[in-house]
Amino acid sequence: MRWLALCSTPDAPAGDVDALGWLALSFTPRVARLEEAVVAEVAASLRLFGGARALRQKLQAESALIGLGLGAMAWAPTALAALALARAAPAPRHGPLNERLDALPLAALSAAQAHHAMLSRLGCTRLGELRRLPRSALAKRFGPALLAALDRAYGDLPEVHDWLTLPERFDARLELPWRVEHAPVLLHFAETLLRQLCAFLAARHAGVRTLRLAWQHDAMRARDVAGSGELSIATADTTRDLRRLTRLLGEHLARTTLAAPAGEISLSADGVLPLEEASSSLLPGPSDPQERATTNALLERLSVRLGAGQVREGRLHEDHRLARMQSWQPWPAPPAAAVRPPPGPQPTWLVEPPQPLRCDAQEQPVYAGPLARISGPHRIEAGWWEGRHRLQTRDYYVYRSAARGLLWIYHERFPDAASSASEWFLHGVFA
Repeated sequence: MRWLALCSTPDAPAGDVDALGWLALSFTPRVARLEEAVVAEVAASLRLFGGARALRQKLQAESALIGLGLGAMAWAPTALAALALARAAPAPRHGPLNERLDALPLAALSAAQAHHAMLSRLGCTRLGELRRLPRSALAKRFGPALLAALDRAYGDLPEVHDWLTLPERFDARLELPWRVEHAPVLLHFAETLLRQLCAFLAARHAGVRTLRLAWQHDAMRARDVAGSGELSIATADTTRDLRRLTRLLGEHLARTTLAAPAGEISLSADGVLPLEEASSSLLPGPSDPQERATTNALLERLSVRLGAGQVREGRLHEDHRLARMQSWQPWPAPPAAAVRPPPGPQPTWLVEPPQPLRCDAQEQPVYAGPLARISGPHRIEAGWWEGRHRLQTRDYYVYRSAARGLLWIYHERFPDAASSASEWFLHGVFA
């Protein structure tokens, strides 16, 4: 067996240990909590991840990505030995297990640390010196638990673990150390829950689309104030990027006012979806998943700062009328059905409203000099189902102007004499 012990940094919150265990579940299903650390049996995963060094580097990279403080790590044939070596880091990495453990101080093993004062008076400061004491006398004075812990660490007795399992859904709570009166301050405590969420998502190889941050108001609140409040957050795509979720939550909290001081917060994720791992492109471009995620993160923050209706995206529609081929909807718009491409060339820029053009002696349009016809006509007769005033009966042409380039011009087949005397209009320009 090959055990890996994972310890959090000394300044890490208590919830980070649980998150570290969830993160380890993405590498092996045999993960357990052992005192203040997490132990994982990874013998069956070493080949999958390319060896012990590659697995350790990937685990360190994943923990840094979700903001977990990963401290000492150690390998050993038993879980208790791995924990003891991690506690005594830097510890000997090579040699037989017995020799490596014999050199460790008593503090590396919790069962021995409990009797440190008495053992020190006996002249025992290391595990090797403790093992050399008579076993019967050691059991009578300190009880059988000390000998059992030594035997499990050295591999003389089997170990029994309570394996960690992932909950069906993520719902974590955190009691605040003091009453928080301003919503932006909640972000500092919510980051702990967000790290746990990202570890949960990593173990499920999933991402999130919607989050809900709720808070419980202090009991000493006004009578007309509700007992709790909440904030719903939606992302444009499935993600488990800690920095992105933290920034988006910060933008929402900056525009939130607490009705009363908060004493507890909770974070839940309902929109958990499988995260599609896309291969990176050799060349940068719009297909690059990293660039797309960065763009979505920027648009999410802009939509919060400017308002939901101020950030819009264009959606194509099947319609023969050029002005009706697209519409602008608040971002992110719901997925749209596939649209067939238009039958003819479409201009880069529309001229709204269309600009009337004068004609020469041959009844041909003139714009900044004579025009040369490139293609056309492309006839459009549409909009009759929306009423007489919506009906369009036009012949579209592509003209070339020596001064203005390619132009999108149409001829009104049945002009309205009351609105304009011209029958030719400039409707678009090709870049």
